[in-house]
Amino acid sequence: MNNYKLTIQYDGGRYKGWQRLGNNENTIQGKIENVLTEMVGKKVEIIGCSRTDAGVHALAQIANFKTSTDLDESEIKTYLNRYLPQDISISKVTTIPERFHARYNAGDKTYLYKIWNEDYTNPFMRKYSMHVEKKLDIAKMKQASQYFTGEHDFTAFSNAKSKKKSMVRNIHSIDIEENDGFIQIRVRGNGFLYNMVRKMVGTLIEVGLGEIEAEMIPSILHAKERIQTGRLADAGGLYLEKIEF
Repeated sequence: MNNYKLTIQYDGGRYKGWQRLGNNENTIQGKIENVLTEMVGKKVEIIGCSRTDAGVHALAQIANFKTSTDLDESEIKTYLNRYLPQDISISKVTTIPERFHARYNAGDKTYLYKIWNEDYTNPFMRKYSMHVEKKLDIAKMKQASQYFTGEHDFTAFSNAKSKKKSMVRNIHSIDIEENDGFIQIRVRGNGFLYNMVRKMVGTLIEVGLGEIEAEMIPSILHAKERIQTGRLADAGGLYLEKIEF
C-alpha cells in the first residue's frame, strides 16, 4: 500500500467547505474521495491539512491518502483531473513515506485575503474578493496588524464552538500590500481557528475605515469577548495559499 500526497487547488464558492460532513458530499474532501473510490474500486479516505470553511478557496491545499493501485503518479493525477468538477484541480501527485500525515506533519500556514478597494465593483473578481467601497487607510491597517503578531489567545477572533481546545495561536507575520485597486493581506502562523482570519481581516477593515482605533486590538484580545471584534470578512476573498512541512 502506497501513501500519496495531493496538492490541490479549488474554487470553494459552491462548496460547504473542505471537510466531508456526514452524508453531505458537497465538500471538497467528499468530491475527491468519490473519484478516488471509483478509481481503485474500494472506499478511499483522504486527510486534509487545513479544514477551509464554506466558500473559501485554496491555491495549495495538501492532502494524503493510502491505497494499492497499479496506476503511477501521473496516471492518478490525470484520472482525478478528468473526473473532478472543473472548480477542483490536482496540480501534483507525489508518492511519500508511509508515516506522512497531511495534518499532523504540517507546519506554518499562510492565508491570503483580497479586498477590492474602489468605488465601483470588479465584475471579474466579485466572487474572489471583498468589495470595500470607501478608501481604506493602509497605514492604520498596517499599524493594527502588528498587534496580532506573536502568541495570543484568539478566542475573540474565532467562532469555534469547542471550549476544550486551546485558542492560543502564534501569528508570525501579517503583510499588507496595495496594488491596482486590490489590497492583499497575507497572514502566516502556526495554526488558525474557525473564522479566525476572516474576523481579523474584518477588524482590520474597520480600523482602515476609522470605525475603531488600532490601539483597541490588545484589549479585545485580552477580553476574549467575540462581540467586541469587527465584522466577519466575506468568505470569497480568502485563500489558503501555502502550507509548510
